[in-house]
Amino acid sequence: MDIATIKQRQQVAWASGDYAAVGARFPLTAELLCEAADLRAGERVLDVACGSGNAALAAARRFCQVTGVDYVPSLLARARQRAGAEGLQATFQEADAEDLPFPDGSFDAVLSTCGAMFAPDQQQTARELLRVCRPGGRIAMVNWTPDSYVGALFRTIGRHVPAPPGIRPPVEWGSEARLRELFGPHVTISAPRRSFHWRFLSAEHQAEFFATCYGPAHRAIATLNAERAAQLRREMVETVKEFDVSDDATLVLRMDYLEAVIHTPSAR
Repeated sequence: MDIATIKQRQQVAWASGDYAAVGARFPLTAELLCEAADLRAGERVLDVACGSGNAALAAARRFCQVTGVDYVPSLLARARQRAGAEGLQATFQEADAEDLPFPDGSFDAVLSTCGAMFAPDQQQTARELLRVCRPGGRIAMVNWTPDSYVGALFRTIGRHVPAPPGIRPPVEWGSEARLRELFGPHVTISAPRRSFHWRFLSAEHQAEFFATCYGPAHRAIATLNAERAAQLRREMVETVKEFDVSDDATLVLRMDYLEAVIHTPSAR
């Protein structure tokens, strides 16, 4: 299967469900990422695979000159709505993380919160992030770790709907060693492991929320027959229970991620 076909299928998956409802429930990671990147007012900031705009809006709150890009038009529309509702200045446009429509060195900082990591060609994506970031700039990313709930969820889904051959797992971006492979020896990387708690009524509530709203899970279930879809739903419940740190009947889901800030060299 070629990359174009894979990308088209991914686009359909992320457009299904209601990812904006998912992203709206963890803006904290974007705010913390902007602090880790030490954004300054007036800086040119690009949010890659911006979804409904968490990182773009966090940068706009800091009076940066912000552009957000994504390849799902419905998510861009939601990002524009959110910016308007909050009175924030940001521009959003359709674009592919593997082929960014900007000249070299256009941005002081390039951000991505759980977005660029899902592009199928990891090396090309890293090249594009580096290319549009100015010398001496920063690339700052929130990436789910391989041993996180999201990593386990994708392994669960993959048992029913396998990933295309040759596509590396997106959660590899949550490994500092992989980031060093992708971005090369000339950058400086700070990549502490972080976590936050996501609260739901129960494991069943969380699994149903993801089955309804989280594009990859929603799309996977839609491709299966009734029996296999029901089995995947049951496995999703069991998977989320592995990351429950609650001491009562509700679910407190531990979400582990890498908060990476990559400093590009001043001269190339």
